[in-house]
Amino acid sequence: MTALYIDADACPVKAEAEKVATRHGIRMFVVSNGGLRPSQNPLVETVMVDDGPDVADMWIAERCGPGDVVVTGDIPLAAKCVEAGAKVLKHNGEPLTQANIGNVLATRDLMADLRAADPFRQGGGKGFTKADRSRFLDALERALRAAQTAR
Repeated sequence: MTALYIDADACPVKAEAEKVATRHGIRMFVVSNGGLRPSQNPLVETVMVDDGPDVADMWIAERCGPGDVVVTGDIPLAAKCVEAGAKVLKHNGEPLTQANIGNVLATRDLMADLRAADPFRQGGGKGFTKADRSRFLDALERALRAAQTAR
């Protein structure tokens, strides 16, 4: 059965994902290491993992697989989920696939090296917009439909 996994730490689209998952009758796991208000929705399970680096990521990566959808902004987690056969979306709706995950990982590593080499090159990312939210909703709808037919 298809499941939706949300890497919930700093995820700006939890509510939107819950609405789409509910419409499709899909179980949703909201995974974090604390600080979230649990949903009253019976399809939504809030999973609190222990504190520590990448504990929530490991929980998701160990459980997702073909026919599942994962929402994350964490590129190394996305790579593990793509490798496991899950469909992966970033918060802005951008799909991460076998075809593009290598380039996305390389770009992430390059940017980390540039920031480490230049202490003045910090932050500066784009803000999350209404257009990003709209793209996410459309992409999640398509991904869940595709995941359900793949099962």
